[in-house]
Amino acid sequence: MSEFYNGIPAGDLPSTVVWQKSGRSNPSGNCVEMTALPTEGTVAVRNSRDPHGPALVYTVDEITAFVQGAKDGDFDNLIR
Repeated sequence: MSEFYNGIPAGDLPSTVVWQKSGRSNPSGNCVEMTALPTEGTVAVRNSRDPHGPALVYTVDEITAFVQGAKDGDFDNLIR
């Protein structure tokens, strides 16, 4: 079982993880950040405005499904 779980405080993740945000994020901090975790095949997501708050942990397959769905427009109805 992974040592990383959904809701883990992002500040409790290893200091070696490198958080990455979209080039589409804006200066007001309205973005999420993602990082690959040391446990192979897992990715963490956090709110950039709360960098020590909870991180959600997903498998690479889950992230792939989300990204592909976003590219396909599956979530366009959620954008005003």
